[in-house]
Amino acid sequence: RSQEVSFILCGVQQLLQTQPQVSVLFKSYQVSFTMSARNPGIELDLEWLSNVRVNHPAVLRRAQQIQSRKLVKKEWQAAWLLRAVTCIDLTTLSGDDTPSNVHRLCLKATRPIRDDLLKSMDMHDKGVTTAAVCVYPARVADAVKTLRAAKSNIPVASVATGFPAGQTALKTRIEEVRQAVEDGASEIDIVINRTLALTGQWQALYDEIRQFREACGEAHMKTILAVGDLGSFTNVYKASLVAMMAGSDFIKTSTGKETVNATFPVAIVMVRAIRDFLRRTGHKVGFKPAGGIRTAKESLVWLTLMKEELGDEWLRADLFRLGASSLLTDIERQVSLPTLYVTDFFFHNLLTQL
Repeated sequence: RSQEVSFILCGVQQLLQTQPQVSVLFKSYQVSFTMSARNPGIELDLEWLSNVRVNHPAVLRRAQQIQSRKLVKKEWQAAWLLRAVTCIDLTTLSGDDTPSNVHRLCLKATRPIRDDLLKSMDMHDKGVTTAAVCVYPARVADAVKTLRAAKSNIPVASVATGFPAGQTALKTRIEEVRQAVEDGASEIDIVINRTLALTGQWQALYDEIRQFREACGEAHMKTILAVGDLGSFTNVYKASLVAMMAGSDFIKTSTGKETVNATFPVAIVMVRAIRDFLRRTGHKVGFKPAGGIRTAKESLVWLTLMKEELGDEWLRADLFRLGASSLLTDIERQVSLPTLYVTDFFFHNLLTQL
């Protein structure tokens, strides 16, 4: 994976021995990153889908295990929370979005944590930003303009394909993707037509997503499953597989507009699909929970889930995102608490490599 700038942690082995649960977080602290290699997709494998069985009680048990884990020690929580910040797609998807509030959102993305807090952790010159900003297609040009003026290379993500319902004509949905890319979006969060999943029309769903993938061009594609509308874990797993077979670079839980959004049981199903797809094809696909993620504590649980289920690579923004609008406020508040600190060893042993 290519990176423009990395901060490599010295003494990794020593830290791994003393705090294995956190040593990965800043092995590769990215000021800017290049997304993971594209998932080219594969042919639709209907036989694979037909053999899908999801053990519902086992999923619930595993989700409960993750949620009941003890959080990392106080002295390491600030590092984990900063890692969470670098994985946030800072989002505004409101009917009253205007150029001015998108402008403010973008500036916050470039400086998500107060300078005085970063200075207290000696992180003020490390380029801590969110992973991306996410807006409606009509606001992409506004976001691109603001970020360029700020000399920031934070990517602009756009929802598309008739977000949030995905019920507009296919031609219209494809054109919406193309227009967002033309306006400067480098990531597209598409939403699937849930009717096709609910009625088992997997070939039709696959074909639609392939067309969206083509319309994205070089832009990375995140596929929103809207899991709250899919009815069962089995449908969630199958929709995850179809999205990845069709070339999705990420699979995403929700639009944030459904009654049920990002839950840990659904996440277990989706990340297991990612793991199975990797084992069978060798292609890595990212994961993005979205909707209802508001607290710093929740972000720590999500990071724990990714580390335990998919491994350390999925603790970076090229393979993990948090879709959120209000989460950043709570993280900043938690980082400011006097009981939360980071040891000198952890941050002062960061080296810069070009």
